[in-house]
Amino acid sequence: MFTHKTLLITGGTGSFGNAVMERFLNTDIKEIRIFSRDEKKQDDMRKKYNNDKLKFYLGDVRNLDSLKNAMHGVDYIFHAAALKQVPSCEFFPLEAVKTNILGTENVLNAAIDYGVKKVICLSTDKAAYPINAMGISKAMMEKVYVAKSKTVSSDKTLICGTRYGNVMASRGSVIPLFIEQIKNGQPLTITDPQMTRFLMSLEEAVELVLFAFEHGEAGDIMVQKSPASTIGDLAQALKELFNAHNEIKIIGTRHGEKRYETLLTKEEYVVAQDLGGFYKVPADQRDLNYNKYFVEGDHSLTVVEEYNSDNTKRLNIEEIKETLLQLDYIQAELKEWNRKIHTLN
Repeated sequence: MFTHKTLLITGGTGSFGNAVMERFLNTDIKEIRIFSRDEKKQDDMRKKYNNDKLKFYLGDVRNLDSLKNAMHGVDYIFHAAALKQVPSCEFFPLEAVKTNILGTENVLNAAIDYGVKKVICLSTDKAAYPINAMGISKAMMEKVYVAKSKTVSSDKTLICGTRYGNVMASRGSVIPLFIEQIKNGQPLTITDPQMTRFLMSLEEAVELVLFAFEHGEAGDIMVQKSPASTIGDLAQALKELFNAHNEIKIIGTRHGEKRYETLLTKEEYVVAQDLGGFYKVPADQRDLNYNKYFVEGDHSLTVVEEYNSDNTKRLNIEEIKETLLQLDYIQAELKEWNRKIHTLN
């Protein structure tokens, strides 16, 4: 479906946007447009890949005009631009509103105006039962794109989204922090060792995006099933991989942190379609004329659990190590670490 097509990636210089770009770069896609506000990262990407398929557009999703400049002739959009650091969003919640909510509205309006065929919006597990500003802004982003999907024919512009858990070793992941602390001989700082988080690789996250492009319908939220681990076990697994003996220091929960993350709320789980490795949450297609619908209570809501990082498959330390070793980032860090240790000895 991407043959000779043009893909626009907002936030294309971020870890997730960059992974999507790499997935498509060596296919028969016509053009990949990287839209972001970071000129330094754009320049780094331009030099690193040196590929004529890559085009760079400097702009901000908060600015509709800058989006329109990048929108001519675009077939598909992957909207990854976001503020996603939980602590910083706690202190600057209006900035999260401007980028994550109003920015998404701008992307969708521009996409509809320019006849883009399909838009995939990127969300996060923190949008389900949100307790922090980042999660609340992402939950509102989901509401924005689901509502917008009802205002335009899916034959003209189809709008849907993906929701995923922690992407290992991405920006904001705790794994690079732990590795840096190991290399510097510092204690591994853990907020709560029993805190659980979903674990998925960038490659798995990109597969969810492809799945959404191919199978998503208007207003859908596509969710990838993922295993999870406790933060304490994750830290221990990294210590064992690096043969390190750093102490573990419990520092207490940070601003806006949850003990576990939710990928599907109870309400979503009731209506979700199980597609093997994924869940699909279809949009509620009712309108505001509520008297047309005969509403009864739903007994299933009292018995169905949400899908969260506490009740998904829990990885033990050996399984975590196996999962980590599949990451190129971990392999590169281990290689450098072992070379350093060998030199010292």
